[in-house]
Amino acid sequence: MPDKETILVVDDEPDILNLTKKFLELGDFNTITCSNGKEAMKIIKEKGDDIALILLDIMMPGMSGYQVLETIKTDDELKDIVVVLFTVKSFNEDIQKGKRLGADYYITKPFSGKELLKKIKEILNKD
Repeated sequence: MPDKETILVVDDEPDILNLTKKFLELGDFNTITCSNGKEAMKIIKEKGDDIALILLDIMMPGMSGYQVLETIKTDDELKDIVVVLFTVKSFNEDIQKGKRLGADYYITKPFSGKELLKKIKEILNKD
């Protein structure tokens, strides 16, 4: 196991990717970023054992975050990766759909970097 835990951030907004990466690196995490669901699945299949947590946007072109989530949670080799939906979609039906598909947690945007780090550290320290 590497010294730093690795987090994959999947979001089609470059500013969100860059800002989130900076906050996570300040929190002493290795960070991998990508901007779409297909690219995320390629990274997850290649590096799944090394990824501690995925921050996953829902609204992306091509393969949505919901589709990525469902693919991960129905794959026996990947289903134990912690997936946090990271999105502006904060209606109850969006949250319930994420839970039905297997999301472990839900963080809404806009976000505070300090609160994001606190939540991620809480999540990863849970057994």
